[in-house]
Amino acid sequence: MTDAYIYDTIRTPRGKGRKDGALHEVTSAKLSAGVLNALKARNNLEGHAVEDVIWGNVTQVKEQGGCLARTAVLASDLDQSIPGLAINRFCASGMEAVNLAANQVRGGAGMGYIAGGVEMMGRVPMGSDGAAIAVDPSIAMDTYFVPQGISADIIATEYGFSRDDADALAVASQNRAEAAWKDNRFAKSIVPVKDQNGLEILAHDEYMRPQTDMQSLGGLKAAFKDMGEVMPGFDKVALMKYPHLERINHIHTAGNSSGIVDGAAGVLIGSKEFGEKFGLKPRARIRQTAKIGTDPTIMLTGPVPVTHKILEDAGMAISDIDLFEVNEAFSSVVLRFMQAFNVDHSVVNVNGGSIAMGHPLGATGAIIIGTLLDELERSDKEVGLATLCIASGMGAATIIERV
Repeated sequence: MTDAYIYDTIRTPRGKGRKDGALHEVTSAKLSAGVLNALKARNNLEGHAVEDVIWGNVTQVKEQGGCLARTAVLASDLDQSIPGLAINRFCASGMEAVNLAANQVRGGAGMGYIAGGVEMMGRVPMGSDGAAIAVDPSIAMDTYFVPQGISADIIATEYGFSRDDADALAVASQNRAEAAWKDNRFAKSIVPVKDQNGLEILAHDEYMRPQTDMQSLGGLKAAFKDMGEVMPGFDKVALMKYPHLERINHIHTAGNSSGIVDGAAGVLIGSKEFGEKFGLKPRARIRQTAKIGTDPTIMLTGPVPVTHKILEDAGMAISDIDLFEVNEAFSSVVLRFMQAFNVDHSVVNVNGGSIAMGHPLGATGAIIIGTLLDELERSDKEVGLATLCIASGMGAATIIERV
């Protein structure tokens, strides 16, 4: 089987996902095209340089519908002979795009791919596409559906995480993100966003709140308490599924959950021959990929079983991994991962995560792979694992190793 290598990773800064956010005027296609153009220019990609552009985005309606991947190619400077594939695995869409591209290379279906994703959450709101698992009673009742925030609180209740535990992880995320920016740790991958006149719109993650501390977080209201306890009363649904729990402990707030943001990211993947053709040096080998389905009610525990799976498939142990990127969808997701594998926080999300910088759904999986690679290089470590929880009960993971 052919090895698949990462040759380049880039991302945009993340803008606040609302009308006054810096990226609000930019469409999903244009933001994606900017990433594609940057990869083309940085790597001298000419003609039919890659087999396909595989692009993740979650809310595939309106301007994010209609095979956004192909639209982005046509809006970019890439040759029109390059096709595009839009995919959706919820929050892992960007990672699944990378994994799919890598496995296409490994299987011999083309020498090179561009993979990544985008989400303009301020322009196309999360949930605006509808979802049968949430709105079709015949499915929702059978699966004991609850919203993700309730699922995060179920994890906290089931595994014993307190509000202070969640807030402490959030403060660490903010502090680490601030330190990373001050130390220019993202410089290799960040591509500033410019308007049609070439004027810079955003060059820095906009969502960050570096002044965050335990006291300020302690004053925030539990975000999912009302929907759990009052109307529509999702706690009752959860307790039917998990009757051993006396009640759901609602610990998650806007401060210890991921931020709603706009952003895009891309990864250039290819075989050894691809690199030789374009004069490129590989930065890492994609050693293993994995995905798995999990309990759809607690929903967000996927990083644990998918990590067990990917390690087994790769013939590795958790001790073989030097650094981890575990998407900070909610504090309890990361806390559970560290608890399950007895992994110290010092090697998890060392440059902050989605709590501090935001979670642009379709792009995040590609972002954390790029962040992981940059940090492996900066800290002179060898092997990293990136993983995400996924809506409806799934998990995805990628192991990369420097070359």
